[in-house]
This record gives sequence, structure tokens and C-alpha cells, in this order.
Amino acid sequence: GAVGVVPVRHDAAGVPHVILVRQYRGPFDELVVEVPAGMRDIPGEPTAATAARELAEEVGLAAADYHHLLDIYPSAGMTDAVVTLYLATGLSPVARDTHGPEEAHMDVLEVPLAAAVDMVLSGQIRDSKTVIGLLLIERRLRVSGAVR
Repeated sequence: GAVGVVPVRHDAAGVPHVILVRQYRGPFDELVVEVPAGMRDIPGEPTAATAARELAEEVGLAAADYHHLLDIYPSAGMTDAVVTLYLATGLSPVARDTHGPEEAHMDVLEVPLAAAVDMVLSGQIRDSKTVIGLLLIERRLRVSGAVR
């Protein structure tokens, strides 16, 4: 399985922003915008620890809090893989520790949440874990009244 992390921070005006990555994905021969994520490749590692490790590796951030959002089946008819999604808040910079050429060449993007949701709706973001994570966060913040 894998873990995906939706890192959210608010700007000075209280507008929520998400941290995303843009990286080359060979199967599609294109740059794909995604939430930070990674495989659960350390036996016995708790999913929250994997989320913290991937957040540091890919975007150079640590989070004070990780909130479990959902476990998803990204391709139920083809694999038994499970992706665990987290919301990460209370972000602070840490040393970025990229692994391999994919991470070394990825771009880190900070995007207002509303713009990221617009990217989903227009088809610019098509990665399933990212689509689901962004829509869940947008709804959670809208219901709580925290989206502007």
C-alpha cells in the first residue's frame, strides 16, 4: 500500500493553501500534480510515520498534527492496494531528503485550496489520491466555515 498527505496551511488572510508536487510519471509520459505520497516500504512502519517521512522527503515539511482522512482502494478491480490519506497541519520547514531521480526533479507547489479544487474540476489534476484528498479537505473546511 501507500500513504498520501494533504498538507494545509493558512496564509495571513486565513486562506487555506495546499502543498503539492509536480513530477514526471513515465506511464503517462507527462508531469502529474499530486499530494506528497509514498509506498509503505518499511515493514511495520505505522502509516502516520510513513506520512511524516514522505512529507519531509518530498516537500521539506514536518507537521504538528496528522489527521487520518480515509483509506481508499485506488484500483479495486486490479489490486488489493490500499492508500491511507492524511491531512497534515501545523507545518514547519525541515531538511528535504529526496530519494531517487523522481523526487530530486519534482517541483513543490503551494496553491490556494480553491485553485487546487478548480484544477481537479478542470481535469488538470487527475491523480486519484490527490483528487479525493483535495475534495475531502475542501468539504471539511467548508463545513467548518474555514474556507474563504
